[in-house]
Amino acid sequence: MARSPKKSADKQKKNKNAAKKKKAPATPTKRAKLSAKEYAPLAPYLRIKGAREAVDFYKKAFNASVRMIMDAEDKVRIMHADLIINGGEIMLSDTFPEFGTAVTTAPVDAKTTTVSLHLQVNDADKWWKRATEAGCSIVMPLEDQFWGDRFGMIKDPFGHVWSIASKIKKKRGKK
Repeated sequence: MARSPKKSADKQKKNKNAAKKKKAPATPTKRAKLSAKEYAPLAPYLRIKGAREAVDFYKKAFNASVRMIMDAEDKVRIMHADLIINGGEIMLSDTFPEFGTAVTTAPVDAKTTTVSLHLQVNDADKWWKRATEAGCSIVMPLEDQFWGDRFGMIKDPFGHVWSIASKIKKKRGKK
């Protein structure tokens, strides 16, 4: 059965109007809570030389909570850890060179990283202070940026780069 040309044109016009009305999604103000048996749909997985120390560091620097830690067979390294930071999930493990370097090299060994972990928070200054006092080094100072965020970048002692941002708080002027 052939479609009516008028209906097809009307549908195309409606789709164009709908596309014009769409706005960029707002930054969420509340984070979804993951249940104890639930994983985030996308989570970074970090390879770290000294994962046990990293877990302790992330607790101090980023207020991480531990969901689980699974030790490796050698009872020295961590095979898998699952943390929650600011409502988001992050997984990590020690490096396991015996399985090959392509998937087990930590940034400190690679002498680079191609990814940064972004924290959109309610108070960038508070998060920044806690992280730098814990031992993160400054990559890009925390400052008000032209796009409307207070934003900066730091590197943790394990070679991972983090960006921290919050919306710039509007200053109340006098009337």
